[in-house]
Amino acid sequence: MARIEDYALIGDCETAALVGRDGSIDWLCLPRFDSESCFSKLLGDDNNGRWLLAPKAVASVRRRYLPDTLVLETTFADDGGSVHVIDFMPPQQDHPTIVRIVEGVQGSVEMTTELVVRFDSGTTVPWVNHHDDGSLSAVAGPHLLLLRGEVPLRGRSMKSFATFRIQQGQRVRFALTYQASWLDPAKPDPDPDGLLRATEKFWREWSGRFDDETNVPSVPVRRSLITLKALTFGPTGGIVAAPTTSLPERIGGSRNWDYRFCWIRDATLTLLALMRSGYYDEARDWRDWLIRVVAGSPSQLQIMYGVTGERRLTEREVPWLAGYEGSRPVRFGNAAHTQLQIDVYGELMDALYQSRRGALDENKRAWAVECVLLEHLLKIWTKPDHGIWETRGKARHFTYSKVMAWVAFDRGIRSAEEFGMKGPVDAWKDARAAIHRDVCQNGYDSDRQTFVQSYGRPHLDACLLRIPMVGFLPADDPRVPSTVTAIEKELVVDGLVKRYDTESGEDGLPPGEGLFLACSFWLADAYHLTGRPADARKLFERLVGLCNDVGLLSEEYAPETGRLVGNFPQAFSHIALVNTAHRLLQTRAQVADPSEERAAARPTSRSRLEARG
Repeated sequence: MARIEDYALIGDCETAALVGRDGSIDWLCLPRFDSESCFSKLLGDDNNGRWLLAPKAVASVRRRYLPDTLVLETTFADDGGSVHVIDFMPPQQDHPTIVRIVEGVQGSVEMTTELVVRFDSGTTVPWVNHHDDGSLSAVAGPHLLLLRGEVPLRGRSMKSFATFRIQQGQRVRFALTYQASWLDPAKPDPDPDGLLRATEKFWREWSGRFDDETNVPSVPVRRSLITLKALTFGPTGGIVAAPTTSLPERIGGSRNWDYRFCWIRDATLTLLALMRSGYYDEARDWRDWLIRVVAGSPSQLQIMYGVTGERRLTEREVPWLAGYEGSRPVRFGNAAHTQLQIDVYGELMDALYQSRRGALDENKRAWAVECVLLEHLLKIWTKPDHGIWETRGKARHFTYSKVMAWVAFDRGIRSAEEFGMKGPVDAWKDARAAIHRDVCQNGYDSDRQTFVQSYGRPHLDACLLRIPMVGFLPADDPRVPSTVTAIEKELVVDGLVKRYDTESGEDGLPPGEGLFLACSFWLADAYHLTGRPADARKLFERLVGLCNDVGLLSEEYAPETGRLVGNFPQAFSHIALVNTAHRLLQTRAQVADPSEERAAARPTSRSRLEARG
């Protein structure tokens, strides 16, 4: 089984595949991120589906993305020579397609390919036809895959194989296309090399829009932004948390969740990462996606949705997949979508406020939706909930949930005062003051001098690092650095941060998970805001160093094994990397008051228009 960090991502902004260092595509859902998988080896074995393309005998492997693209180039060498295998998915196609091009670099190399298609998440063996033109089709129910290539494959034991030898300067091309089985077969693209050129152009033009006026480290930030673009469902603007499900937070454990959905929790941080980097169109698309999916009764606001706004994300366990390195159960769907999470009201209100500060065109529906949500929040902010981490134990009064309820009213007040929006501001101010008093009285342990995870309980939570970042308290309030110190003592392991202590059992799950990478970036942010710039830079550089060889991060890191764990690549980790890079390393003047820090995404609309010429 390949390590999680041994995978690279390719995608077309509607779905994505994971390609291992061994040349095997072990994960692919078609036609969308959240569809059933047809290659599921990642969570099972070869018989659950994969597509291998590599030399028969591999002596060495190097890989990279072609500069500023999502085109993967893997260089394999054996005793006879070396080859490039170029993997990509062309965006903006009528049918999802994976193109694989083998290019002889030196000498002569014997190659092998093995195609194993298993629709319905690794279970359904398709009917495969090998055609006279060397292509093959695999069909089962509504699914059809068409493989066209310059080397014909032959069938054996419910799999398709081929071997071929490639010489220096020679190119062999394959294209695997998905479509609905009842349609006429899609016409083959006559020029895979042309698709390669078009795909490179697409990504280079997109990455070329990166705002170079800041002094952030270009390579990791650009790679993170490309990853976020790849995790964006182009037709709607929704951004999935990861393209995978059930990659474990601890190898062999049961904290295995489906992340192929879009979280409201990520709203503001995503918006800021995009706007700070110059990607206003994507920020607008994300903002508009948010407004569409939350429209309706405010009591039905969910914490996550499908890529087009689906609400019912029913969770089920998949017993026929053994799980990544035996980590069971494998889950499709996510039961947390039914939970009450009060923090999402703050995230949504903050995102819409930040979109105004960033001079995005106003969405005419947004303010009406915001007012209705705040009216509902007035009624429910005193209730217990399941918190930002979607615990599966009893509902509690989570401190951070109350902080984000404060943020919701604060951003409503600011939108009214700064942008002339009309609303019951006096009632919102009363609620904001009441929540602030409540949190400071019940969420702060004065004996230990730290905010706590939930009222009346001693445990800490890494999300409390965000208190100064959202403006609840200024960074120089003594309760902020003392909370940072407490988190360092109780939640930091090997320099990185646990979300919270899973050993207590209060989250309703078996104990044990990795160190959470987004929270570790938040610690770097907290160091920066509390006057510890050297510690902030050191931690940021350590975290960037955890990226795999092609610049990707998962959700968590396991220090005992030195491995990435959790779903991969993880949008939340890359969003945190981008925002921390801008916060620590940009040359533009920092905002004097940390409580305003999140509102500093962009200059005024006038200067933005002048910059665009």
